Amino acid sequence: MDPEALALEFESLSPRRALRRAFETFGLDDVAISFSGAEDVLLIELACDVLGDRKPRVFSLDTGRLHPETYRFFAEVESHYGLRIEYCFPQAAAVEDLVRRKGLFSFFEDGHKECCGIRKVEPLRRRLSDLRLWITGQRRDQSPDTRASVPVFALDPGFPGKAGGPLYKLNPLAGMASASVWDTIRAFEVPFNPLHARGMVSVGCEPCTRAVLPGEHERAGRWWWEEATKKECGLHSSPEPG
Repeated sequence: MDPEALALEFESLSPRRALRRAFETFGLDDVAISFSGAEDVLLIELACDVLGDRKPRVFSLDTGRLHPETYRFFAEVESHYGLRIEYCFPQAAAVEDLVRRKGLFSFFEDGHKECCGIRKVEPLRRRLSDLRLWITGQRRDQSPDTRASVPVFALDPGFPGKAGGPLYKLNPLAGMASASVWDTIRAFEVPFNPLHARGMVSVGCEPCTRAVLPGEHERAGRWWWEEATKKECGLHSSPEPG
């Protein structure tokens, strides 16, 4: 496998064709879609269409702080596509220690990095350790400050993959605009999180997500009390291994 040649090839493929090529190249068992409970449900729709009777691996990070609507949406997605989401949970001892030391809402005072590290990054690291390819719903137009250069396919430098080997990341929707994603979701009658109808374009944990105001960018509703350049939780910002 030539990663550089693959990267060039993937840049020219539609999201559906990119998914098909990914499953052909990496196999079904070593590939998984990370699902946030937002518009990245489109990836599940496309993957199921590509695979036919087979089902893709889908995982989600259950931080324990998600909206009730998101949990119900997870169940709806499982029923609609006939699959089981692989839920990833934080280490109970680490959550207990954080809350006992700093309370339930320390991120409003000292930033979200520590909480996200415990509730999201560490569980993600465990899940990715048995994969060769991680499929995400990142798009370049989601955040001009942090995601404008997202490639369709690349080596992920922050997380090791299966057996400590390289982990590759595929972002099939990277070149799609938000409007195109939603046009496709509606055209194919794909189920979506009801929180979107309440103005929450980017959906995360309940305390850290709000509806965006007219004219605001979609990521403005995440960690709104922090600077725009800090609106990542560590999942896609190349954290150092360890």
